[in-house]
Amino acid sequence: LLAMSSTSGDSSAIPAPVKWAQRNDKLYLTICLEDVQNKQLDLTSNRLTFTGVGGTDRKPHSTVIDFYAEVNPDESLQMANDREIVMSIRKKEPGPYWPRLTADKVKRHWIKTDFNRWVDEDEGPGGDEDGGGFGANDNQLESMLAQMGGGFGGAGGGAGGMDFLKGDEEDFDLGDGEGLEADGPDGNGKKDGEDEEIPPLE
Repeated sequence: LLAMSSTSGDSSAIPAPVKWAQRNDKLYLTICLEDVQNKQLDLTSNRLTFTGVGGTDRKPHSTVIDFYAEVNPDESLQMANDREIVMSIRKKEPGPYWPRLTADKVKRHWIKTDFNRWVDEDEGPGGDEDGGGFGANDNQLESMLAQMGGGFGGAGGGAGGMDFLKGDEEDFDLGDGEGLEADGPDGNGKKDGEDEEIPPLE
């Protein structure tokens, strides 16, 4: 039994690129896919499921992520624009950082660390207050998600009908995370940020 599937349904679908960061009480996930159509996004206590057609090649994408630990869908937020889907997913139990995003240890090239949003565990919350990365600290990002986005809507598919494509995102740069040369939180000099185990912080 696989703990995580890269595709579901249409065998021609490919995984959508995913970036992630975390705090003690939440995850920040971004699905990096442009101009998504036929969007379906569902969050349960242990799984995120996404399907949609998008990208410059207009191909079908399908992604299933089984989380390392449980999350709380009722206290999670998401929004979409014409570049990406941004999510703040509340952990069910706040505590130490997860060693990885997924339930298993298999590395997937399409899951990368979001260096723009990452804050080391011993630095505490706050994010980027000077306008870099997402252009906001954690509180500003949460406020934007609450105002422009919404919850996941239970089993109905969540973001399928939610399109926040014009206007505010031009004044609130979500960033694309490309071209980053940071060593990343694992301290191993890996700039691709693949979903790797994170060693305990001293």
